[in-house]
Amino acid sequence: MSIQDQLGGPVTTVHAPHARPGFGRVLILPGVYAPQADTRLLAEAIRRENVSGLDVLDLCSGSGVLAAHAARLGARVSAVDISRRAVLTTRLNALLARQHVAVHRGDLLGSLPGRSFDLIVSNPPYVPAPRSALPRVGLARAWDAGLDGRALLDRICAVAPVALRPGGVLLLVHSGVSGPEATVRRLKEAGLRAGVSDRVQVPLGPVMRGRLGWLRERGLVGSEGNEEELVVIRAVKR
Repeated sequence: MSIQDQLGGPVTTVHAPHARPGFGRVLILPGVYAPQADTRLLAEAIRRENVSGLDVLDLCSGSGVLAAHAARLGARVSAVDISRRAVLTTRLNALLARQHVAVHRGDLLGSLPGRSFDLIVSNPPYVPAPRSALPRVGLARAWDAGLDGRALLDRICAVAPVALRPGGVLLLVHSGVSGPEATVRRLKEAGLRAGVSDRVQVPLGPVMRGRLGWLRERGLVGSEGNEEELVVIRAVKR
C-alpha cells in the first residue's frame, strides 16, 4: 500500500530552487504545513548561528525541512511534532536529504523529558482563528492558534528556556499579527535576552486572506494593504 493510499490524500512534492537556502525536493503529506516564506526566513537565521557540532531541536517540525537544514549544516538534530503525519513527513524529508534526524512525536517537550539543547528553532502554528479551541485534526491544525494566534507561542516561551543550555539560543518565527512584542516580553521575563533579529514583509497567504474581514474587525490587520510582517525572535539564555 502506498503512502497516498494509507493517508487518504495526495502526497505533494515541493521544489524550492528559488529559496535561500534552497530545500531541494520536499515531500508534503496531507495536513502538513509546506515550506513558505516563514520557513525560509528561519532557515537563514539558523544558517547564521554556526550550528556545526551543536545539539539542535526543531520544535513543531512540520515538514522537517528545517531539521534537515540544520543537520546539513553539521548539527546533531532532534525534531518534535504532535501530528503523526508531520512526524512521518519529517522522517521522509530527512531521508530525502540524506541527513540523520531523531524524530519524536509529542506535545512540545513532553516527549524529551530532561533533554537540553544548544539551539531550539520553531515555526509553530500562529495564525489567529475565530475560535479559541485548537483543531485536533485537519489541515487547520498546522496554522490555527486561537483567537490571538498565541496558543502555541506562549507555551513555547514558557518551556523552551528550561530546555536551553547556558548560552543557548531560541529562534522563533511568527507573524507580526501574533504579537512579537508579547513574545519578546515573555522571553525576557523568563530570564533570556530577547529581541527581533529578522523582519520581512510578505503578501498575505490564503489562510489570512480568507479571514481578512475577521482579522480587521479584531484590529489585528489594518484596513488597507494585503501584506503581513514576518519576524524571527532570537533569545539567548544567560
